Amino acid sequence: MKRRVRRYGLVMGVCLALFAGALPVYYLFGTGWAVAMCVVAAFLPPVAVTLGNVADPDAPQDHDSRYGPNAD
Repeated sequence: MKRRVRRYGLVMGVCLALFAGALPVYYLFGTGWAVAMCVVAAFLPPVAVTLGNVADPDAPQDHDSRYGPNAD
C-alpha cells in the first residue's frame, strides 16, 4: 500500500509542478512551452490514479483471497 501511495503522490507532485511552473515558463519562453506543460500535466492525473490502483504484489492486504488465483 505504501508503494501505491508513493507512486500516486510522486506523479501528482510532478503534475502540480508542471502546472505551477507553466506561469514562469510563459513569461520566460513563450506560450508554446507553457501550453505544452499544461497539456502534459492534464494527462497525468488519470495516469496517477491508474498507478495508484494497481495491486502491489508484495503487500498482503492488496490480495483478495475470495476470488481469482488466490482463492481458497
